[in-house]
Amino acid sequence: MNLIKNRWNFITPNLELQKSFSKGLGISPITAQLLINRGIDNLDGANNFINSTLNSFHDPYQMKDMDKAVQRIIHSIKSKEKIFIYGDYDVDGITATSLLILFFREMNVDASYYIPKRAGEGYGLNLNAISWIKEQGGKLIITVDCGITAVKEGKALKEMGLDLIITDHHQLSGNLPEAVAILHPGQEDCKYPFKSLAGVGIVFKLIKSLRSAFKKMGMPQEKIPNLKQHLDLVSLGTIADIAPLLGENHIIAKYGLKEIGKTSKAGLKALKTIVGINGRDITVTDVGFLIGPRINAAGRLGAADAAVRLLTTNNEDEAFEIARHLDSENRKRQLIQNDILREVRAMIESQCHAENNRAIIFSSSNWHLGVIGIVASKIVEEYNKPTILISVDGEYGKGSARGIPSFHLYESLQKCEDFLVDFGGHKYAAGLTIKSEMIDKFKDYFQTVATEVLNKDDCISQIDIDASIELAELDYSLTKEINRIGPFGQSNPPPLFCSRSVEIAGEPVVIGKNNGHIRMDVDDGSEIMEAIGFNFSYLINEINSDDSYDIVYTPIINRWKGNERVQLKLVDIRKADI
Repeated sequence: MNLIKNRWNFITPNLELQKSFSKGLGISPITAQLLINRGIDNLDGANNFINSTLNSFHDPYQMKDMDKAVQRIIHSIKSKEKIFIYGDYDVDGITATSLLILFFREMNVDASYYIPKRAGEGYGLNLNAISWIKEQGGKLIITVDCGITAVKEGKALKEMGLDLIITDHHQLSGNLPEAVAILHPGQEDCKYPFKSLAGVGIVFKLIKSLRSAFKKMGMPQEKIPNLKQHLDLVSLGTIADIAPLLGENHIIAKYGLKEIGKTSKAGLKALKTIVGINGRDITVTDVGFLIGPRINAAGRLGAADAAVRLLTTNNEDEAFEIARHLDSENRKRQLIQNDILREVRAMIESQCHAENNRAIIFSSSNWHLGVIGIVASKIVEEYNKPTILISVDGEYGKGSARGIPSFHLYESLQKCEDFLVDFGGHKYAAGLTIKSEMIDKFKDYFQTVATEVLNKDDCISQIDIDASIELAELDYSLTKEINRIGPFGQSNPPPLFCSRSVEIAGEPVVIGKNNGHIRMDVDDGSEIMEAIGFNFSYLINEINSDDSYDIVYTPIINRWKGNERVQLKLVDIRKADI
């Protein structure tokens, strides 16, 4: 029997830094090592990470062009110009649009928004939309979560007599558009310390700066919006966009999840009710798998403005109506997604040669453009290879790409740009447009690029294990201390520990609605603890009490009927003699 699922990579401990963090912060060496493993290399950084407050945010005016953006917006407000917010159709873009709309509404500023349709218009600024905005009397366009590559559109805007402020976090490429101000922390001469804000995070910095400016102008405190209440939207967009939960994003998630839990926004309250998470703490998982997909469903299958209306309405009846609609759209999305996923799996089995192909690339005229990105992510999870799926519509195809840690998608697409009409994105996710007649040539060349970069081992999923410990070390106190590093998510993953030569104590039990999970007691000689393996029910026929195993797991606090105890969430298992 071979239970190995992944390559196990044991992170080498830094004993000197461990000692410094442990002594300086009064934490265990295990918790100290977790901080080190997340790239924190000094005591101040470690202290800020686990003890951050809302005062820990950087000064937003450190961001390049922030003063210009604030001055131009204040001019618009004073002149009563029509402001248009130009957003994106994913959760980051929807929450950023909603945040700015709500802020302006609280300031009694006339602002409208425009979000392009994924299928008809595609991502980012387009000339038809700009013309429509001008016809509506727009004078200033503020992009959120888009715009950084809109060179042609920026020039057109200027010729039409419209002003442009860009707020974006996507990959910088070549020349920047003409604009009054560009808020993007990744610009070379931008001194803003934290470079990984999501689009909604940059908008949050903008409204913090506007708030500060209004305060300096002498506006009464009671008329200036309280921004803490809007951290629900900021955390929602940040988490759903899979931004790294480090630095300021960690602060946003830490306090924003609490705001989602007690939100006064009718739309979020309706969504929480529909997905069944009212009355309890909200987690990263709730956002990523319950709330986020329903907001995303609007832009995937139809028009994303429904999600903006949901997040900005004060009417509870309207909120429930929209939330129910988005829930229905999400169920449709799941059905379409599952059909495409089955088709792609069949294509892989029949057409791919695992030893030769380092990437997975397929195209079809039957695939819904709004869903192929999710399917590509699922394929990456299953096969651990860069994946590109292209939806073909006549002369052109539009593709979604998803990557793996050892492969930079955007840089690899740059090498293939001669085959593409357009592309954009970053290391782990990208989008592209291609002429249908070029798809086969692109597939071949991209495979060549992937083969040059990746070896066979790169295509085996790797688990980074934080530490090897005995079960007895994982008492309730330590587990609570570890949770101070949360909320866990991208770049700050749930801690993974390994315990060796563990025996199965008693009889494992299959549990769950569809008998998909397993619960068992494990004994490493120092302690007996309960482990639960989600989607591990197949182990019931593969493990026995005569063998010993090495297990990888995350410690969690199990709460049941007012009681709390430590439980192990199983991640992987292999025979101890391997």
